[in-house]
Amino acid sequence: MPEGHTIHRLAKDYAAAFPHGIPLHVTSPQGKFSDAAALLTGTPLHTTEAHGKHLFLRFAADWIHIHLGLFGKVTFGPAPAPPPTDTVRLRLTDADTSYVDLRGPTTCALITDPEKQAIHDRLGPDPLRPDADPDAAYRRISRSRTTIAALLMDQKVIAGVGNVYRAEVLFRHGIDPYRTGRDITPTEWESIWTDLLALMHEGVRNNRIDTVRPEHTPQAMGRPPRVDDHGGEVYVYRRANRPCHICGGEIRTAGLAARNLFWCPTCQKN
Repeated sequence: MPEGHTIHRLAKDYAAAFPHGIPLHVTSPQGKFSDAAALLTGTPLHTTEAHGKHLFLRFAADWIHIHLGLFGKVTFGPAPAPPPTDTVRLRLTDADTSYVDLRGPTTCALITDPEKQAIHDRLGPDPLRPDADPDAAYRRISRSRTTIAALLMDQKVIAGVGNVYRAEVLFRHGIDPYRTGRDITPTEWESIWTDLLALMHEGVRNNRIDTVRPEHTPQAMGRPPRVDDHGGEVYVYRRANRPCHICGGEIRTAGLAARNLFWCPTCQKN
């Protein structure tokens, strides 16, 4: 499932593809969004916004709410658009410049302002949003007996963090993923939040997740670059049973909150 930086990048890319004021042709070749598409076609894309893993596209008074889920994909291309396949849930096109296809999302729905606000209300603060309040997340974390690893994946606590950022930020701060939230100090939380802010903004800029510090890059360490379909240089994510870049010990993995957790028992003792 895409992490929050991907959704914020998509919001920027949609806005760049369709500058404000250009009427768009909105279709649903798959048919599941046809009624809403018929209402929107001929209107411009007004605003794009992301909160965690939720993408919002505003047309006139209503919003398209998109959640990619595990299988959703977005494809950008130049005009003229090719004939759409019958797997495209939503296609946006303009007359001269661009088209964007959405396939396989968990959610693609036309919603009102109050319905959109209800989604924001149930999500935790998103480090990539200017309105994010890290103290709101910490209030929930500091009262919880749940592990910090599980809390970081809970979108009601903090929105946009997925399995990669969860594993990597805990490693970068030497924190045992099984510590409970109430054992995380205010200073530790401030460091985690600040680091997530920097890492996720870098993810938006580069459209990939890189979490290793300059002294631990392949060039600095004389090691081969990571080869993985997720891309990016990381410390522990999907590196189970391989040596830690820092201590040389074995990276471990275990199931936690329905996802695979990765960590270094030697480096993450705090």
